[in-house]
Amino acid sequence: MADYIYLLQTRLTPAQQTALEDVRQVAKARSMTVFLVGGAVRDLTSGAPIRDLDLAVQGNASKLNKDLQKAGGVLIGEDEATQCLYYTFGRGVRLSVGSTLSASYPKPGKPVYKAATILDDLHRRDFTANAMALSLNDGSFGLLMDPLNGVADIENRELRLVSNYGFLEDPSRMVRATRLTARLGWQMEEKTRQRYENAKAENAIAVLQPWLQHYETEEVFHEEDPLRVLRRLEAEGWAHVLSPAWSSEKVNEVELDRLRDMVGRLESMGIFPDPSAACFPLMTAKLAPKDVAALKKSFARPGFADQIEALEADTKAFAALFASKAAATPSDAWKMLFAARPEAVLWLAHSTKSAAVKERFEAFFNDWSQARQKIPYQVMQEMRITPSLPGYNALVESLFYAVMDGKLETPEAIRAFLEPYSPPAPAPSVVIRRKAVKRETKAAKPRSKKPAEAGEAMSLAAGAEPAVSTGAKPVASSGPEKTVEASKPAAMAKPPAETRSAAPVGGKAVLERKAAVLDTRTAGKNAKTSAVKKAVAKPAATSAAKKAVVKPAAKTAAARGPVAPPASRKKHAGKTVSSKPAATKKAGVPAKKAGGAGAGKKKAAGKAATGKTLKPAAKTKAKPAGKAKPAKLKR
Repeated sequence: MADYIYLLQTRLTPAQQTALEDVRQVAKARSMTVFLVGGAVRDLTSGAPIRDLDLAVQGNASKLNKDLQKAGGVLIGEDEATQCLYYTFGRGVRLSVGSTLSASYPKPGKPVYKAATILDDLHRRDFTANAMALSLNDGSFGLLMDPLNGVADIENRELRLVSNYGFLEDPSRMVRATRLTARLGWQMEEKTRQRYENAKAENAIAVLQPWLQHYETEEVFHEEDPLRVLRRLEAEGWAHVLSPAWSSEKVNEVELDRLRDMVGRLESMGIFPDPSAACFPLMTAKLAPKDVAALKKSFARPGFADQIEALEADTKAFAALFASKAAATPSDAWKMLFAARPEAVLWLAHSTKSAAVKERFEAFFNDWSQARQKIPYQVMQEMRITPSLPGYNALVESLFYAVMDGKLETPEAIRAFLEPYSPPAPAPSVVIRRKAVKRETKAAKPRSKKPAEAGEAMSLAAGAEPAVSTGAKPVASSGPEKTVEASKPAAMAKPPAETRSAAPVGGKAVLERKAAVLDTRTAGKNAKTSAVKKAVAKPAATSAAKKAVVKPAAKTAAARGPVAPPASRKKHAGKTVSSKPAATKKAGVPAKKAGGAGAGKKKAAGKAATGKTLKPAAKTKAKPAGKAKPAKLKR
């Protein structure tokens, strides 16, 4: 269902959609159900061009005549037997509205019709591809009814008879089969072809009804390529049956090809003419005038003959208007072409001899249409002119005409044209900003010295010498760690195990340290100075065994690399300061063992003398080498 709704919206021209909606509303007002049937459904399904619309209503279609004429339809013919009305709507739309009927054939070529449902109506039709219906009613819009599986035959591009006796009951179906195969390029199904040949051999065409004969003759002029259809009818022998005086030799083939090309160009621009009336003078160009008159008189729909007669007069009136000052500007000429009857536009474009008119048509096809591509949509967006703005489509159309006339050649002119349509800028939106709530973050805890380190620092500040601990052997470090460990001051090195065990813990250590400072203050300046000197000065080695434990082992030549020359000593603030790295100048800092063979010997000697070992000091970052500052005393 959704697929056919989409096809109705996209495959039909705007004029055809309007006409279809008019018929729907008229039938709805009369409480009649209406269906799209016949060739229109076939062409929607197969993708062929839709040249006319056939509709069927459940009820007497003749009762809709007045209402359809009020809706804009022009009645051009009527078939009383089938209660079928033929109309032309604006913009070249041909449309028929008939009643749903069932048919029986007591005699060949003599049908008897009765009112019936839509399904019975489909079963009385000629071929399965034409026996499909599309609902146009509320609640079932777009629903396809295909009781005879016509979609399969459309896919196979075949014509299959609905009734086995179809050609005998209605001989006009043989002419219609020839016409459809020539137009669509299809073939007859095998059994249908056999029945066609049998009916042709039996001369079933002899009982052809006059009204159907005239209808099939007129249908040739409504074909997209009438000359090809006429030649196929001649090959099958049906052209002589339709009109003995008419043949393909009477056709102006060159002009007919030009007309067909012009139809294609106009349709590409959005103008959809019905070329039937324009084809008639070309298809009968070499026919005798009396034969032409007889042919017009024989048409089943007299309104078609009236269209042929009125074509020349309508074209002359339009030509005078199109060549006047009313069409001086391109936009005026453009509007005039779309407002006129499409058939008059087609015949003028094809038959005019005026150079000015030809020039305007060439500009219409080649130049004026390019103005739509120059519409400044980006500038419109910047000026807040969007499709949601009321009157947007009308503005785009007026902008198109202005660009076509060359009035908007500069950006300034474009903005000046669009300024009256630009809506004011929207007021800035009020944004309530709340102050960010500062979340209380937990302060990072200061790295407090471990109890052992606190005890070690106080013991060194008091002038105690580092003790040698017993226990596990120290792990010798290598590489960059040796330099870092060797550069640590004594205050940061881990004290021996004995000192750590005696050191106070936690806050008690701080209190005791403050008490020691107060004691030193009361002891006097000399005692304070001596305490400072003891803390800064390098502790004297008590024995060779202690030196072996505390001092770092000498590096091998391969480990320490090239030996730098001794740095010169500089005087600073009355003191002699060495320019050696600060890591080796810190007073009172026992250097960490560097490992190696010499270190192993000293370690063994230290063990032999004291029986204790010193744990390696905690790692700290090595301070950069530079001038050593004198130690300061906390007050």
